[in-house]
Amino acid sequence: MESYRKDVFQRELGIDPDFVQDIHSQSTRNVVRGLHFQWDPPMGKLMRVTVGKAFLVTVDIRTDSPTIGQWFGLEVSAHNRKQIWAPAGFARGFCALTDRVEVQYKCTATYNPDCESGIRWDDPDIGIQWPIDAPMLSEKDRNAQTLAQWLARPEARQFTL
Repeated sequence: MESYRKDVFQRELGIDPDFVQDIHSQSTRNVVRGLHFQWDPPMGKLMRVTVGKAFLVTVDIRTDSPTIGQWFGLEVSAHNRKQIWAPAGFARGFCALTDRVEVQYKCTATYNPDCESGIRWDDPDIGIQWPIDAPMLSEKDRNAQTLAQWLARPEARQFTL
């Protein structure tokens, strides 16, 4: 499988990311991760599932965007080989739908734990329709802020059109 070709992304999709880091994540059924993002340096991610099946989500959190707070979700699997591109200024997350799920990310920036944050997976102002009823969450994700709380922070101005 050819999972990425720069010339195809440029020609067919009109995007030209400069990938500098790959991340590989493993989860079990009903785990919800996210919605995560990084503002310094801003990080875009190309997300795919290489083992199992997951519901991948991206949310626009750019302060001046006409689509701020809107989300897109897609069931992605090792079998269907779909991918989601989430540029910088979008929060990302997923829900594991099989007993074992591996999600891989091609990233446009290196990870910086001092400048990362998250939005609540169940923020009612966003209204994501997750495909499970009882998610398993990390403490970090259980205590994440709402989109409104994030937008009140000065760092939010890093994400603009």
